Amino acid sequence: MIRENYDVIVIGGGAIGLATANHLGKRNAKTLVLEQFTFVNQLGSSAGVSRQFRIPYPDEYMVQMALDSQPYWDELEKETGKQLLDKVGTLWFGDPTVQSTEGNIAEAEEALKALGVPYTSLTSKEIEDKYHFKNLPVKYSGLFQEDGASINFKATIEAYLELCEKQETVHLEENSPVLKINQLGDLFEIITPKGAYITKKLALIPGPYINSVINLLNFHIDATYWNMSSAYFKKTDPDIQYPTWFVFQNPEGESGNQFYGFPEVDWDHPGYIRVAPDFVMKPIEEPNDRSLIPNSQELGYTSDWVKQYMTGLNAEPEYTSTCLIALSNIPNKELLIDFAPSYVPNHENIVLYATGWAAKFTPFLGKIMSDLALDGYTDFDITPFQLGHKFFRAL
Repeated sequence: MIRENYDVIVIGGGAIGLATANHLGKRNAKTLVLEQFTFVNQLGSSAGVSRQFRIPYPDEYMVQMALDSQPYWDELEKETGKQLLDKVGTLWFGDPTVQSTEGNIAEAEEALKALGVPYTSLTSKEIEDKYHFKNLPVKYSGLFQEDGASINFKATIEAYLELCEKQETVHLEENSPVLKINQLGDLFEIITPKGAYITKKLALIPGPYINSVINLLNFHIDATYWNMSSAYFKKTDPDIQYPTWFVFQNPEGESGNQFYGFPEVDWDHPGYIRVAPDFVMKPIEEPNDRSLIPNSQELGYTSDWVKQYMTGLNAEPEYTSTCLIALSNIPNKELLIDFAPSYVPNHENIVLYATGWAAKFTPFLGKIMSDLALDGYTDFDITPFQLGHKFFRAL
């Protein structure tokens, strides 16, 4: 049985796990990435092709995190020679009184103002005239921020995989679920079907499968699992284009009534616009309960909304996709970046990222996680995300 020694073992080979490994490789740390499925799979939070990059948030620290992420995206694009972000801007609009899962439009404006981020305020008519929506209630308002983009997320994962393959100190193992974690003094022994590995440090980044890993260390995190749906609507007007957008509305009946969308891009069903519901009607109990089939009711509400409020599109989707995500039971669905709780032996050498929406921060989180793993600290203020004391539970 293999018993090779590593400086850091990264558990989870999705986007953030690979970004972390790449940063570790740049610091010449001997690194192993263990992925339970194959790399670039569709079975976790890396599923789907595109994601939104945006600056608007209702909290200043989240706006700052988005701003801090930008140069890391620029660096990744330069390093790989690939365009990973299609910059089309971010449009937030809807009922200004709504407090949604994404926050509130007025609060986002205040946060943008506080950090000097330029944006444009819009009336409902201006939103219709400039961005191709229709039938919007007069009371709706919005903001447009020009730095928003559609992320080619599949290409991002592939880019990090290629970079890791070129790193002399990074080793990649797919089809390697972690079966057991043993404490060997101040070291860890990681058992997989392919062998056993020894490491000084652990970076746990398995996406929605976080509990299957940290249960091996005798704790878990409170989370809700969502099998997110999205749909692609064919353009009837070839010249129409949308920015990335999110609409703030109160629920109506069973519908959460909040939706978000993407522009047409040449790398994800050209000729189609992707629209998705930002609500899930039936959370699942465990990640392994996920389905690659989206919830038909969610898609029905999405089609109805497209038909009523969007122009230049067929109202029935022709393609669909799903994405599995674990969200913490924090009202704002916050990211959680922390060390293992103190009752876990050698906890100061176990760092984990869990829950929340994080694709837009991928390159930056790779830097943060690698610094935490190697140094035990990061220069970025992660205090708002160090929430383990609230959400970790001993088994």
